[in-house]
Amino acid sequence: MFSKNKGILAAMVCWAGCAFFITASFAQNEIGNTISYECDNICLIPGAPTPAGKYAVVSPVGNQTVPMLKQAPRLDTLDGKTIAVVGGSFMANITHPEIKRLILTNHPTAKVILLNEIGSAGPYPGPNIRRESKDEFQRKLKVMGVQAVISGNCGCGLCTPKETGSSIAAEYMGIPAVTIAAPNFVNQVYSTALTHGVPAPRAATYPGAFSAHSPEELARNTREVVWPQIVAALTEPITKVELKERQKAASSHPKDRVFVGTIDEVNRFFTEQRWSDGLPIIPPTPERVEEFLKYTDQPWDAALGVLPIAYRQTLVWHVAVNGAMSGCPPEFMPLLIAYTKALADGNYRRTLASTHGWTPYCWINGPIARQLGVDAQQGQINEPRNATLGRFINLAMMNLGGYYIKQDRMGTFGYLMPWSMAENEAACLKIGWQPYHVQKGFAANQSTLTAASALLWGNNLTPASHEAERIMEMMAWDVVEKGQFAAGSGPRMPNRTILVTEYVARDLARSYSTKKNLEEALIATARRPAYERAYANYWANPGSAFPAKYNMNMHVQRIIRNEGGELTDLPPWMARNPEQEKIYTIPVMKPGMTAILVTGDADRNKVQTMPGGPSVTVEIKLPANWDDLMAELGYRPLHEFFLEP
Repeated sequence: MFSKNKGILAAMVCWAGCAFFITASFAQNEIGNTISYECDNICLIPGAPTPAGKYAVVSPVGNQTVPMLKQAPRLDTLDGKTIAVVGGSFMANITHPEIKRLILTNHPTAKVILLNEIGSAGPYPGPNIRRESKDEFQRKLKVMGVQAVISGNCGCGLCTPKETGSSIAAEYMGIPAVTIAAPNFVNQVYSTALTHGVPAPRAATYPGAFSAHSPEELARNTREVVWPQIVAALTEPITKVELKERQKAASSHPKDRVFVGTIDEVNRFFTEQRWSDGLPIIPPTPERVEEFLKYTDQPWDAALGVLPIAYRQTLVWHVAVNGAMSGCPPEFMPLLIAYTKALADGNYRRTLASTHGWTPYCWINGPIARQLGVDAQQGQINEPRNATLGRFINLAMMNLGGYYIKQDRMGTFGYLMPWSMAENEAACLKIGWQPYHVQKGFAANQSTLTAASALLWGNNLTPASHEAERIMEMMAWDVVEKGQFAAGSGPRMPNRTILVTEYVARDLARSYSTKKNLEEALIATARRPAYERAYANYWANPGSAFPAKYNMNMHVQRIIRNEGGELTDLPPWMARNPEQEKIYTIPVMKPGMTAILVTGDADRNKVQTMPGGPSVTVEIKLPANWDDLMAELGYRPLHEFFLEP
């Protein structure tokens, strides 16, 4: 539960208010907070300089905001109790009936209520947010006299918060609860409940991947492995040791020095506290952080919001700390604040915990991109300035949002490093297309940051034609091939970002005078054969397998009925069979879900399609004295980077 790091030189503040060095051991809990103990201290004179070769650094994380509730006592027995067994994820259709059977076999006087009778809470909402599913679930818990809740199954990064939400809702009603999870998702159960104020959440660990097991294995594992844990979780008292293991560190002042050490010691300390992604950081000394604060009109202690999923209070100060750590130049501060605001958007943030590995990224529009040198050309995401902004996103995910690998970012094979880029707006205007932010209603010379997420990178399309219609057809085929999740087994109409190099965009613009015209043509053309869609969704469903009695032919009819299936001409990329001029196809795009950007190597014929999650566009706010500040750094004035529509 805890990892120890002995013998590190740190700096704290003693009860008298003076700084001191401590040689300490540190323990880290599941959500990345730190508890110190076994300290020997040597007081220093207040304001004394940091010893040569060492860095006094500040914390990159804000204080927790959700207070801990007082959990009700666990049950003395399951006899005679009304127990809700809820959740519908990952083979629950096999495990939950077996749990019901076990309850009634071992406790015949108990009553069991299943999901179809009571529903579930869904992801537990943050402070001051109402969610009807949670309210209705809690109402039914009360009306039905439920005395214990068993929820599951947690087998992915998105379903875990959803199923844990029912347990959290129950605990807030004074009802003991336990959440069933695969081994690698137990910590996510704990962290999700802790950040919502449950001090001692309980989980029952299922041994392995639910969907990889046969019905017989699922029933046997539920009976032999999960059931004893469920009973213990609902009946054994919460202990002081358990509470201590889950406890959170006390709040501290944002500007407190939390550590003093060499650059190697700072990096090791930050990594062990899960304040770093493991790559080297720039030590965030107060002096370095203050440099970032020059480039915003907002006070250092202005609150940018309480960011889920950790519900930490995020100040302008914390943004600056993470910017310093990432290696961004201080003048990037307006971009960093804009991304932090984007991270607060629930639609954008929703997918980022998934096992499917949505990677967050952003692009910049407007004159600020050109002034700061955010690249829009060949190799753009690897250019140093673009790369440092991507590094900030990675650190912000951890320290501002509370997303941790193997805890809340559950990518089965991991995540790419986040990236950033810019749109080539001069190329857009040259061919008569609007830049992306203008499409979103901003003025041409306003500056914006758009945060998005992608399930893949690379694997470009290279259209070998100058004919606009042929290029569009190839793009439509690429869109069909690159659906959400492998084989396009997930939602058929995901958000997408399509990157188009300048001369491919020029050729397209000859027939499609606007990006909207191109999108409309893609929507009409990008249709997937219904059988292909059904086959992928049936055999590679992201959650549970379908029951044997529900066969492929039935699923094909369901797909045609529920997903807009129509009898259409064959897609242009399919060989025409004279005996089969028509085929049932499914649309994979709809208006408003595709961002088309002109960017990248102008000398190459490239298109890149990236399915992903929803995006959000935020205006980049500059301080009133921006030009003066930039002149001191040798930049040309912002207005020199304006473009005439």
